[in-house]
Amino acid sequence: MATLIPELYLHGLAAGDFDLALRGLLGEKAPLSASTVARLKEGWQGEMEIWRQRRLDDLELVYAWVDGIYVKAGLEKEKAALLVVIGALSDGSKAILSLVPGHRESTESWSAVLRDLRGRGMRAPRLVVGDGHLGIWGALRNVYPEAAEQRCWNHKIVNVLDKLPRKQHAQARLLLCQIPYAATEAEAERLRSSFLAWCSRRGYKDAAATLERDWDRMVTFYRFPKEHWIHIRTTNPVESPFAALRLRTDAAKRFKRTENATAVIWKMLLLAERRFRRLNAPELLKRVCSGAHYQDGVEVTVEEEAAA
Repeated sequence: MATLIPELYLHGLAAGDFDLALRGLLGEKAPLSASTVARLKEGWQGEMEIWRQRRLDDLELVYAWVDGIYVKAGLEKEKAALLVVIGALSDGSKAILSLVPGHRESTESWSAVLRDLRGRGMRAPRLVVGDGHLGIWGALRNVYPEAAEQRCWNHKIVNVLDKLPRKQHAQARLLLCQIPYAATEAEAERLRSSFLAWCSRRGYKDAAATLERDWDRMVTFYRFPKEHWIHIRTTNPVESPFAALRLRTDAAKRFKRTENATAVIWKMLLLAERRFRRLNAPELLKRVCSGAHYQDGVEVTVEEEAAA
């Protein structure tokens, strides 16, 4: 039952619906009540605290995706930010590494998350993927300065489109979406120049500036295996499990306290973790983890990299 309840919640049932739903599944004498659900949530909070203190020394972390989810809490004036870190391990699996409430998505909040992970033995990932507006980038410089940084292309495209008239979105999206799928970094830069010229002819200076901003972080993925680009160009590995959670948490002001929201979302994420897609070409992750160098997705020697 402890597993069935969060599964039902994930599929859209509010706490008050559990009794009716489970009696339909288990019979009229199913021992369930609002107090039963409350006790289960309290149990999840205890389990979550143990999970938060687990050691991470044995994990061979290769990539990490970071994002925040904002949850409505009935007695809170503002939505609470839950900061999430999901990691890609050297065997190709993905694991939830951290889920904690933060003050928005500030550098201070993200620094606290990373320091906690480091304190429990987590080694620096080779690459971190996140939204451009997160405080994660300043936090990485504070805690894991050796980690490479990749901004999410989905967020970048949305940010550029926001600077354009709606009537131009279809054509602009077509041009923009070609850039991160270019076969080489040089080709991506050529496509960027084409879009900038398109903006210049129409006077869309803000859109052009938004695309150019933080460009170096947009093309970091070219320094990693081509087989992994589908995973590391965007924050989709975080966004996908969050999509179902946002449907649930945005449906109503369901939680009276942030701690309740965190415990329920943590339990649902752990269930979702079982279905996380494994990375393509997992055999390459050990090479990345060991520090192999790549140009345009192909492994090269240090000498070849310097000569290029």
